[in-house]
Amino acid sequence: MFESVIKKIRDAKKIVLVTGAGISQESGIPTFRGKDGLWRNHDAMKLATISAFYDNPKLVWEWYNERRKNIFSAEPNLGHKAIVELEKFVKVVVLTQNIDGLHQRAGSTEVLELHGSIVKIKCTVCDFKNNILTEFIHIPPLCKCGNILRPDVVWFGESLPQEVWQQAIIHASNCDVMIVAGTSLVVSPANTLPIYAKQNNATLIEINPEETIMSSNMDLSIRNTSVMTLPEFVSIFK
Repeated sequence: MFESVIKKIRDAKKIVLVTGAGISQESGIPTFRGKDGLWRNHDAMKLATISAFYDNPKLVWEWYNERRKNIFSAEPNLGHKAIVELEKFVKVVVLTQNIDGLHQRAGSTEVLELHGSIVKIKCTVCDFKNNILTEFIHIPPLCKCGNILRPDVVWFGESLPQEVWQQAIIHASNCDVMIVAGTSLVVSPANTLPIYAKQNNATLIEINPEETIMSSNMDLSIRNTSVMTLPEFVSIFK
């Protein structure tokens, strides 16, 4: 079984990675659902919904300022860098649920950010959007039109941008191998991406220290971290 999966990896023309908070954890960015996760000390409904934002935009922006400081001080780890190295041998597309930008900073050339980006902001009313790499001194920040700016991320209860999601489906549907790394696959609709891959007879591989709800559907589940495991995938091609 293991040997056949290795052969499929080596023969693959296109590998799609679906990544979550676990891949960035060893860069010092806490996960949402782990034992030391971000939701442990915060009520998600007070921080990551549009209604919570309108109820208390200052609280939400204070939290996002802290997240931005944490993310901007983090560096890509060996897991991120291994994905970049894979590009030397095979076409690689990253579909990430993370908003930290570490895949791009590591050097990955094709990254689809399903849930938005911590560096992007947008107006709650007009069509203004921008990239901001510093903290906001005055919060909540205001747009030139006078309305409140918000992080350009997908909050609970919001739909993914349709164009982004359609691209993700296309990539998932035409890959030879899908590696699901550092995500528990409990958030919809990202948790359906392995289904699209399986419909194309792709080989499904999971890298996660703990079992997930999708583990039984995987061709191979590796109970380890992305930092420890992904460099081994590069060695398959070498």
